[in-house]
Amino acid sequence: MDTNKKLKQKYEALGENPETYLKGLLYAKPITYWDYVETDTLLSLQKPRTHFKDETIFIMYHQVTELILKMMRHELEQISEEEQPTETFLIGKINRLNRYTTMLITSFDIMKDGMDHKDYNEFRATLTPASGFQSAQFRYIELYCTRLENLVNDEGKNRLSAKPSTEEYFENIYWKDAGLNRKTGVKTLTLQQFEEKYLDSFIALARELKGLTFEDKILKLKNPSDQLKEKLKEFDHLYNVEWPMVHLRTADYYLSEKGRSKEATGGSEWKKYLHPKYQQRKFFPTLWTKEEKKTWGLPKG
Repeated sequence: MDTNKKLKQKYEALGENPETYLKGLLYAKPITYWDYVETDTLLSLQKPRTHFKDETIFIMYHQVTELILKMMRHELEQISEEEQPTETFLIGKINRLNRYTTMLITSFDIMKDGMDHKDYNEFRATLTPASGFQSAQFRYIELYCTRLENLVNDEGKNRLSAKPSTEEYFENIYWKDAGLNRKTGVKTLTLQQFEEKYLDSFIALARELKGLTFEDKILKLKNPSDQLKEKLKEFDHLYNVEWPMVHLRTADYYLSEKGRSKEATGGSEWKKYLHPKYQQRKFFPTLWTKEEKKTWGLPKG
């Protein structure tokens, strides 16, 4: 069947007049790369607050990170929507997720070696109380990947009731430890702002994804292959151990000096918060042995 007939069938199936659409093509301008990618808009989104040149690099790096996170979220949304995903489908998605996570890990060289150390420690003060902690996409990805109970560390689990509600899980979720003093109940401004903007959407998404997370899809599979399990463990380790550790080492490079640690822009105890052994975040905990869980994030050997 030729293209004209296919186009006619397409618009007739929609109850539309094909001639109207074909006539419109006579006047439509050819698309360009810069319009399709929105290049001019994209390149205009850097608005530094100081005169330090590397602040622009800092902004662009985080914008690139958000785009990579959006690619990951795009893949995870498809997994949640697939009623009965096959292993072939899942392995294809995991390969993409592992590739994107590797990009996140290797890109941290831009943060560590791609900015002037002194300049960064000057302009970072103007960012307070903003913090990478406030990346909502990071939290959305967690919710797509695993059940809420896996986002509560051991200390948090000791605080949970026998049948926690969605709200209770969020009261005890691991990332709140970055901005909440559990003894006094005092929250940093960084955490207050973050929750005011996003907490309701996190709770709504968690409810929507109940039984539909990536982990849920895996748990429903009968006899998953060793190949699939290894791919899942690779993603779990890349995202929840290697990436946080690269982040931690980079933060240490800039924020530790002569045995003292400077405060993060968001006011968090960053050395404790960033380390996987404190976060204890695992997307697929049933795939790991007790010993592996016990030594999560610790050096091997």
